[in-house]
Amino acid sequence: MRILVTGVCGQLGHDAVNNASSRGYEVIGSDIQEVYSGIPDGSEVTKTPYVTLDITDCDAVHSVIEEIRPDVIIHCAAWTAVDAAEEESNRQKVHSINADGTKNIAEAANATGCKMLYVSTDYVFDGHGERPWQPDDKCYAPLNVYGRSKLDGELAVSGLLEKFFIVRTAWAFGLNGDNFIKTMINAGKTHDQVSVVNDQIGTPTYTVDLARLLVDMAETDRYGYYHVTNEGGYISWYDFCVEIYRQYGLSTKVIPVSTEEYGLSKALRPYNSRLDKSKLTASGFDPLPDWKDAVSRYLAEAML
Repeated sequence: MRILVTGVCGQLGHDAVNNASSRGYEVIGSDIQEVYSGIPDGSEVTKTPYVTLDITDCDAVHSVIEEIRPDVIIHCAAWTAVDAAEEESNRQKVHSINADGTKNIAEAANATGCKMLYVSTDYVFDGHGERPWQPDDKCYAPLNVYGRSKLDGELAVSGLLEKFFIVRTAWAFGLNGDNFIKTMINAGKTHDQVSVVNDQIGTPTYTVDLARLLVDMAETDRYGYYHVTNEGGYISWYDFCVEIYRQYGLSTKVIPVSTEEYGLSKALRPYNSRLDKSKLTASGFDPLPDWKDAVSRYLAEAML
């Protein structure tokens, strides 16, 4: 199986290449940079054939995918800076990458007949209530520019393809990039106390674990919408930070605050990021490990 992974300079794309390569698949990585610019960790991604690709360039996308002719595209490339997306000067670029770029990939996948896995987000929902979101829920009402752009990407994929997976995830952290764990450990090393919101509820996702599942999906034809995070129940960002400090050995005091009290974000965040993952096991896929176990493995690898 030949797999094209976009966004390999990011957290998830990096891990998707490593997982697929470790199974013996032929993998090609792509990103907008002229050369691979992720962590030089000596893993498979640093040895994988790399193609420079601007997904907003429709002609380039069609040309590259026609030449590679992958069996599967795992589309991880995205604008993920949620607050920066709210800036007027960035809004068109965000839409060009997350919506138009995804449409370009989907059109090329349709033209070559390959499968496509699109990684989306809980931010496509309005974040209200306490009921976990179901994969096939259609009650979209994104609260911010990032969420709207990812929803438009979803609609492009589902409107153009039959052989697709739309995989929504939340609270991602991985080795190849910045994330909540790194941010909070750095803050904890330099502050006696930190304030973290306790009224936004969801579950973290380790990109190493998510990448494994994406490749599992790529091996099948069990298409559709899925929700994927690590197991271990629903928690707040405050709970997440407390566990990070406990495992890392920091004594920094964590102060729970409301989103309103925190007040530093430009983008509105969903209060309810609970994702129902029962469709995974019902479809024969293995769920991800407990998030506390994921944090432990991440800390052991990250050497922060």
